[in-house]
Amino acid sequence: MVKLSEIMILVLTVSTLLMFSACQGVSQSKKAKAGSAERNQTNAPSYEVYLPPTKLADLEDQAISESSGLVASRTSPGSYWTHNDAGNEPLIYSFDSQGRSRGVWRVTGATNYDWEDLSTGPGPKPGTNYLYIGDIGDNDGTRSEIVIYRIPEPVIPNGVPISTAQRPNATETAEAIRLRYPDGSHNSEALLVHPRTGRIYLIVKEKSAKPGIYAADAPTGSGEVVTLARIGEVDLSGRSEGLINGGAISPDGQRAALSDYTQGYEFVLPDANAPFDSIWKQPMRTVDLGKRKHGETICYRLDGKALLATSERLPAPLIEIVRR
Repeated sequence: MVKLSEIMILVLTVSTLLMFSACQGVSQSKKAKAGSAERNQTNAPSYEVYLPPTKLADLEDQAISESSGLVASRTSPGSYWTHNDAGNEPLIYSFDSQGRSRGVWRVTGATNYDWEDLSTGPGPKPGTNYLYIGDIGDNDGTRSEIVIYRIPEPVIPNGVPISTAQRPNATETAEAIRLRYPDGSHNSEALLVHPRTGRIYLIVKEKSAKPGIYAADAPTGSGEVVTLARIGEVDLSGRSEGLINGGAISPDGQRAALSDYTQGYEFVLPDANAPFDSIWKQPMRTVDLGKRKHGETICYRLDGKALLATSERLPAPLIEIVRR
């Protein structure tokens, strides 16, 4: 006959084995999930990659009434550039991370027909950083050509009276890069320029789940009209109506960000050696850009560790979204 003590020992042994097996299963499951999270980082929602958005300030200069483009200054770290939308003067405005005005410049030789975005990158003169101003809006679909104005980025001086919209400084004469689409006119509000190659990207603003992506290598000054190439599309299925209104490439050239009226989107290259054009085929994460009033801008901070956004309505907030 089996003794009661022996039965109790057997029960305890089986229980211990079952508990050990369960713990092993949980541990392996956690490791698998962690590995999966690493492999699918670009699918992660914004709260896993970025901290909640923070309002840094309202822009001090009330003349910035329709902030429609945004980029971090390369010549004056800690400052930013923006411009107003269609029909305004051809002015670019600078401000710091606290929203304080750093001056205003008139873009010599340019017209603001429908300025929609602003970017930065290399240009004809090696070692010089250039601003690219996208006169690319076409709400009525009537433009046979669009224009991107390229100027050497002005140096924002310290310790001198600040220029204003009424009394602006003057930039160097702008080079007009004339572009056309290969398949008819399009409205676009997102201009991206690669920080190393100067390659130009435009995302069309159309009510489509898959808005088109067009690109062209930046010309070196021929003055001829450059025909863009359609290189792909942004798959926004289930996320947006396709009304992309801003874009930027990170300073290291490894990430790209887009915005619409409700939120932001980010793409990440799978590795540093991948061709940049392949970024549009990567999984996309959403980014909370905070409370904007008709927001149409997005850019990377100069160190690439945060995104920033403004708004087209006064008071215009400066919002920062920092990477974890």
